Amino acid sequence: MANPTVSMKLLIDTSKVRRVLFAEAGKDCVDFLFHILSAPLATVISLLREEGMEGSLPNLFKSLEDLNDTYILPGKNKEAFLKPAAPVSSSSVPLLALTGSQIQTVFYRCTNHYNNSSCRNYVSDDPRATCPSCRGVLSSTMTYVGPPAVVEAAEGGGLVKGVVTYMVMDDLEIKPMSTISSIALLNKFNVKEVGALEEKVVTLGMNEAIKLLKASLETKNVLTRVFCDAIDELKKC
Repeated sequence: MANPTVSMKLLIDTSKVRRVLFAEAGKDCVDFLFHILSAPLATVISLLREEGMEGSLPNLFKSLEDLNDTYILPGKNKEAFLKPAAPVSSSSVPLLALTGSQIQTVFYRCTNHYNNSSCRNYVSDDPRATCPSCRGVLSSTMTYVGPPAVVEAAEGGGLVKGVVTYMVMDDLEIKPMSTISSIALLNKFNVKEVGALEEKVVTLGMNEAIKLLKASLETKNVLTRVFCDAIDELKKC
């Protein structure tokens, strides 16, 4: 299956400034941007290491990654720290494949649970744990059953309402879009040549999403940096 994508329409100043003034975005794109806030820190580090993430956090990540299991407490799993599960469902928010591979917690119960009713009361996430009732090993794998699926509303899940068009600023400030706010922004940016403004629809896929995440930690001109190729393309026209 192809990687999910979302899109946004950039309003680009193609004059000497060469910048994205703001973007027009729908619900799917805004849902993704807001859900970046819920991404576990370890997931962000893991994604950005190949992009050359600065600072010392990558060293902290690698230290745990390289640490021999001999030094890990019994019953603990360092993968839970390196690949934490995301607190939101990727089925309701596009591009949450960004969270990468996540570990699935496995639960175990006593192997004698069919013969001893007392043994049914105990469960563990470590197959080496001992049953307090019969002293047997809790090594019988259990199948986790999630809660009943909540029927998605007409909005289609996610976070924000879908009947609204949103304005995404270059620094990722997001607010509902209106004609008045658009005009006010043109004045704020001191746009003199309206003819130098161009619209460009861009696709935000996995590669762009990672670049956006990296740029958001380094600059306030996020959209301009991530979609600089689109700006250059318009300059050549």
